[in-house]
Amino acid sequence: MRHLLATVRRSHFHRSGTFSILQRAHYKPQKPQPPPAPPSPPKPPKKPANFSIHGESWEDPYSWMSQLSDKVAMRHMDVYMEQEEKYTEAIMADTERLQSKLQSEMASRFSFDLSTPPLRWGHWLYYRRAEEGKQYPVLCRRLASLNEEFISHKSPSAGFDFTSGKRIEQKLLDYNQEAERLSGYAYEELSEVSPDHQYLAYTMYDKDNDYFKLSVRDLNLGLLCSKPQADRVSNIAWAKNGQALLYVVTNNDKRPHRLYCSMLGSNEDDILLLEEPQENVCVNIRHTKDFQFVTVNIFSTTSSKVFIINAADPLSDMTLVWECEAQAHCIVEHHQGYLYLFTDAAKEGQPVDNHYLLRCPVDSSPSLRKWENVLVDDDELIVEDVDFSNSHLVLILRESQKFKLCSVCLPLPSGKGSFHLKELNPNFLSLPTNVSQISPGPNYDFFSTTMRFTISSPVMPDAVVDYDISNGKWNIVQQQNMLYERTRVLYGSASSGSGGEKSPSSRVNEVNAENDQLWNDLTEYYACERYGVPSCDGVVVPLTIVYSRHKRSEAQSPGLLHGHGAYGEILDKRWRSELKSLLDRGWIIAYADVRGGGGLGKKWHHDGQRSKKLDSISDYICCAKFLVENKIVQENKLSGWGYSAGGLLVAAAINSCPDLFRAAVLKVPFLDPTNTLLYPILPLTPVDYEEFGYPGDIEDFQAIRKYSPYDNITRGVLYPSVLVTSSFNTRFGVWEAAKWVALVRENSIYDPKHPILLNLTTDLVEENRYLHCKEAALETAFLIKMMDL
Repeated sequence: MRHLLATVRRSHFHRSGTFSILQRAHYKPQKPQPPPAPPSPPKPPKKPANFSIHGESWEDPYSWMSQLSDKVAMRHMDVYMEQEEKYTEAIMADTERLQSKLQSEMASRFSFDLSTPPLRWGHWLYYRRAEEGKQYPVLCRRLASLNEEFISHKSPSAGFDFTSGKRIEQKLLDYNQEAERLSGYAYEELSEVSPDHQYLAYTMYDKDNDYFKLSVRDLNLGLLCSKPQADRVSNIAWAKNGQALLYVVTNNDKRPHRLYCSMLGSNEDDILLLEEPQENVCVNIRHTKDFQFVTVNIFSTTSSKVFIINAADPLSDMTLVWECEAQAHCIVEHHQGYLYLFTDAAKEGQPVDNHYLLRCPVDSSPSLRKWENVLVDDDELIVEDVDFSNSHLVLILRESQKFKLCSVCLPLPSGKGSFHLKELNPNFLSLPTNVSQISPGPNYDFFSTTMRFTISSPVMPDAVVDYDISNGKWNIVQQQNMLYERTRVLYGSASSGSGGEKSPSSRVNEVNAENDQLWNDLTEYYACERYGVPSCDGVVVPLTIVYSRHKRSEAQSPGLLHGHGAYGEILDKRWRSELKSLLDRGWIIAYADVRGGGGLGKKWHHDGQRSKKLDSISDYICCAKFLVENKIVQENKLSGWGYSAGGLLVAAAINSCPDLFRAAVLKVPFLDPTNTLLYPILPLTPVDYEEFGYPGDIEDFQAIRKYSPYDNITRGVLYPSVLVTSSFNTRFGVWEAAKWVALVRENSIYDPKHPILLNLTTDLVEENRYLHCKEAALETAFLIKMMDL
């Protein structure tokens, strides 16, 4: 039986096999299907408009995109933006899994702190904490005497002590309720507790009206005060120990021009103390740290004046204490009968490159007032910033590219004139290596010996550090530990004294060497190197690079070059957790401190302004070439990255050398300076014209036309892949990005492997961690995709 079955099965097998062979003999294989055609980029309509000034005429085919009052144009713009969104989605569709992976990586690295570091001021600890399931935090306080070892995210929820059955926390302001009050959006610009701790004055952004609203809350009653309540508020300062509030309002062009005083608890109208009618003059106020004076800065591009108001009698006359020609940065503090002025104003008619510190007796006669230098000028040791307490002066110093932090005992000796720093016996405080920035404060408690600073580095997450300046001891209050994807416990074990009776310079070096491991420094895994790159005119430009020690491949690494170069702002070289995804994939992250930025003094800033803006663009291009020519970054694998004015820098560099870059990311970029400066749709400030040039001046106009990214797109060449992100509410309107994208596509060689993408972002990205991760994941996936093509 088994034999018969076997025979039948074999016969069946042979018939099946024969049938299959015959079938294949008559089979005609189908032709392979071609891959789907890549999506075509949108083509917005062209409506040419002609413009002319200074004898020069030009045509703008996409001027209609900025006609906000034209309803037909705005309907076309809505359609076009929707097309751009779909095009970006189609191009990036094959990166969805990569984006998801990147988003998970980045989200896991976020510091999920349930509270900001508690800040001690007087008898209170102030802090913000998150509430489960809510988008915005709440501002709280609790008595410091009952919570000496307060660690915010280990305390009972909402400050309730289950042992005693008592609430140990006072909720001062719920920003979720503020969002309900202000069209679902809560963004705070200013927040000041009164010196008697009775009131909270704060300004919240009114999105519907595009200005900041002032409110004052009674902290004892937990209710809003009936007054003052004002719109368009730009500055606030407490006086009369919290019984009076001074505030500055802006006009419709957002120029701060009026100063008011409001007496809390009074039914009388707020009193106008000052009004500046001139269009180029701005008003700014602040209180001294001891709350004895309110300083009033009145400045324009041609002059700067500082007045003081006796905080005990805010309706008294203002006293002029300082004035100079040209605009200058002026901060006045008061300490035991002396006024201290930190400024970068010209000396004896000669411009200076950096800030310096002056002092004079507060009771000096205005006609006899004489300001004296506190420190002898030292070109090698630059004072970057200062902070005061009742007992100490703290100096943030820079020696070449190295930062230092030291404290000096107050009061300073009188009647001696200027001091060499070493004469004041400075105590140098501990710092990690590779510091890129030191930010003071907020140090509200004038009478405390503890002062807080945030220490930043390209290879270390930001560390919030409390220094006891009386003895040099320090505590890391808050710092994320990237190695364990968590945040260091507040007031944790990472602390040290300054130790030894050695000279300040030798002591600080020894402290750094001993305590690097306490800072969550990532230098074991990531390297930071600095170079000096000669620009086209021989000026040496600082270039910083960061890379993974284990993933870098010599001459084979892709790279991302950051740049900004405007407003004298220091280039942000802080550790950013989202960049870890690129570093761990072997990328080089580079930072070019081009002229126009604030890294090397006032002259460095001025050398990248107005008609000299082309020099900052040349600096960036030279740094890019340096990376490739020295095999730090693989040829044809360099990307650029620029935010706001940095977007102008990178886009202008791409126009000049499109083959130097493989890709670029431009975030809310400034791309059409000619039209924006000539016909501002959103109000511009005098600082904007001082930075980029005033087109009414023919020399400035000609320079603007030369560096403007929109006006200098190279025709007939292949552009790198570019992702432009913008928003309807950015200072530089979305139409700038849309116009540049459309014109680049029109004039350059079309290649679907080198797409030019425009992506709209929401206005809440920075305040929402999920949206921030999503946006960063898209940018990172775009860069990775373009390098792999």
